[in-house]
Amino acid sequence: MSVTLTDQDKLTLRTAAYGAVTLMAAADAAGRPHKAATGGSLALHSATGLVGHVLAEKSRDVELKGRSVAALADHVLPALTAAMSLLRRQDPAEADNFRGTVLVAVETAARAHRGEPSPTMADMARKITAALDADASVSGTTSP
Repeated sequence: MSVTLTDQDKLTLRTAAYGAVTLMAAADAAGRPHKAATGGSLALHSATGLVGHVLAEKSRDVELKGRSVAALADHVLPALTAAMSLLRRQDPAEADNFRGTVLVAVETAARAHRGEPSPTMADMARKITAALDADASVSGTTSP
């Protein structure tokens, strides 16, 4: 199946993926968000397929600013759901690839510190996963 993504679609994917890592870094209660951000970003750079190509494109159009974590989440969580929706419509395998890529980045960010992720990071990971799966619950499809 051929996937055609507009520039806006690509922006949505990049905003969602890099935004998820940014949310994890913002939720880092250990006070070292740069470790979470670095680990999560490196995980995104290891993506393959169409998702990997989109995430690897040099782009200055991703805006991940917010005066609070809540403001950032208001921007990123809907982008995660939108990204899954647009990929699921065009190529369910790429939707699964995107979901898996984001979840690996989230897990990598959460494990930036040795041991278990903090409760705040674990909670943010649950919110990100829920946003990724929101479209599936509406459309009746599921991801592994």
